[in-house]
Amino acid sequence: MQPELLDLALKDGRYAWEAFEFTLESIGHAARMFGKDAPREGETPGPEHHVTGRELLESVCDLARREFGLMAPVVFDLWSVRTTDDVGEIVFALIAAGILFKTDADRKEDFHDVFALEPALTSGYCISTDDSDHGRSVR
Repeated sequence: MQPELLDLALKDGRYAWEAFEFTLESIGHAARMFGKDAPREGETPGPEHHVTGRELLESVCDLARREFGLMAPVVFDLWSVRTTDDVGEIVFALIAAGILFKTDADRKEDFHDVFALEPALTSGYCISTDDSDHGRSVR
């Protein structure tokens, strides 16, 4: 646990600290999913590193299916994350805290009602008996 995320969650008061941590993890997952290069140490993030709101939302759902399986909607409900707008609120709280950075084109509206979050958290989930898959989602 990162203490700054706990402080941010307590200050914000809307979402569990785990939701902030999971959102940060989802950014790295999105970068891998969409072939974005991570900035090097000390490098200013550029367009080639940028993850869009839509990409982040898709990553959030994919990572949630992988980590929580069919319980993902329950976990997100416990964190008070119920819509794509909630993910956007978390992202912009992380930006305001200086933990994340945005481009001039990034807006909270990028997360507004993009899709219904609950069904997206389980759609495409496949229970597998293949040990190498570990019950991960299949697209």
